Amino acid sequence: LKPVDLSSFVPDRTRCSLRFVSFGYFGFIWPMADVRGSGGIMLSQAEQGMKLFKAAEATAAEYDREAAEQYRKEIEARITCLEFEAARLTGKDNKKERSAKGKEVAELRAEHRYVDACKISKGPEPKFGNFVTKAAVVPEIVPEPIQQVIETKPSKKENKKEKKQENAGLSPAETKELEDLKQRIVERKAILKEEGLSGGQQNKDEEIVKMVARMNELKEKQEPGSSKKDKDAKKDTKKKTPLSPEEQRDYVNLQGEVEVYKAKLRNEFGYSNKEMKADPDLQDMEARLAAFQRRA
Repeated sequence: LKPVDLSSFVPDRTRCSLRFVSFGYFGFIWPMADVRGSGGIMLSQAEQGMKLFKAAEATAAEYDREAAEQYRKEIEARITCLEFEAARLTGKDNKKERSAKGKEVAELRAEHRYVDACKISKGPEPKFGNFVTKAAVVPEIVPEPIQQVIETKPSKKENKKEKKQENAGLSPAETKELEDLKQRIVERKAILKEEGLSGGQQNKDEEIVKMVARMNELKEKQEPGSSKKDKDAKKDTKKKTPLSPEEQRDYVNLQGEVEVYKAKLRNEFGYSNKEMKADPDLQDMEARLAAFQRRA
């Protein structure tokens, strides 16, 4: 047997390292080394894929549904009592007590434990991790590194997307400013309502106009194109695509947020139905909710 090196006859683009052995005078040639080209990499990827598939056998979390249901009923009973007591407190003399009852109701509805209890009773996973008796087991998957790495230059479109993503988003100070603006708008409208201004007149107030403009500017920076999406939401009724699991979860969460915010406006700040419809934050939330409902 005599080794023969034929690697010089193989094109460079195959990226193969081959050794051959010739047998005697008959000229038979047989490959003796492994191939390190794209075929070998594909086989390695296939093997790793099977390992990942076997390792991804996770177990779902378990919840104490009886305790969650009991807690939900207790809180709803307290809410019913508070609403009944607030309804009996009529007139301007009882306005502070009535507002205090409404605030207590809003806090109960927004309580993390109550929110999780409602979610468990309806089916989705709890948002804040309450009533969990056994956590979900998700195995940690560490794929083996692939030897061959193909370097690719990012296209111009990808570079533009990356730059947009870097520029998008709010700083911590801007995020705090956005939350403060929402609270200040609600408080300012409550003051204007006590002065006898209607919802339309409140929206024309100079301070309200400035704060709403700044709030929309921050929202646009937080999510570029969000204002355009809200305007085009009514035009997209023909395009109906089913909700993904993440969107379904956001839809359920948004329903709860809308109810809590309405209760806060009605009970804590004394908004009428007409004034609530003119509230910009509520309009934004209901527009997103309507978009979800059309696709649900």
